[in-house]
Amino acid sequence: MKISRLERTALLVTALFLAFTAGWLLRGSGDAPPIRVETQSAPAPGEAVLAAPTPAPSAPAESVQASLPEKVAEGEKINLNTATAEELQRLPGIGESRAQAIVADREENGPFRIPEDLTRVAGIGEGILQGLLDYVTVE
Repeated sequence: MKISRLERTALLVTALFLAFTAGWLLRGSGDAPPIRVETQSAPAPGEAVLAAPTPAPSAPAESVQASLPEKVAEGEKINLNTATAEELQRLPGIGESRAQAIVADREENGPFRIPEDLTRVAGIGEGILQGLLDYVTVE
């Protein structure tokens, strides 16, 4: 069976169309950033549990600030959805204005679902976020 010139041209055009469509649909799929998943496990019997200090509800702000360590301890995680501005200031790269912005964003837009949601806060970009991922959690 012999294929005519017109049929050969139609097959070539169809093949080119399919190749173009596949390339169009798959473009950029390799550039997607990796997804970070944090899990929590129950501590084994006898294992120490690190917890962030929680101030008494009636304590004034100055005594809360004085009771907190200056920086986040190794292995400690600060919960973005419950931390006060003073606790957030312990994070690397977070000063008073950024901590206030995080609290204000949380009150305005609701809790953070994943730590990467911090980029919705003005002044926090990918660079600052990368420095914070080891020290923050959301619950």
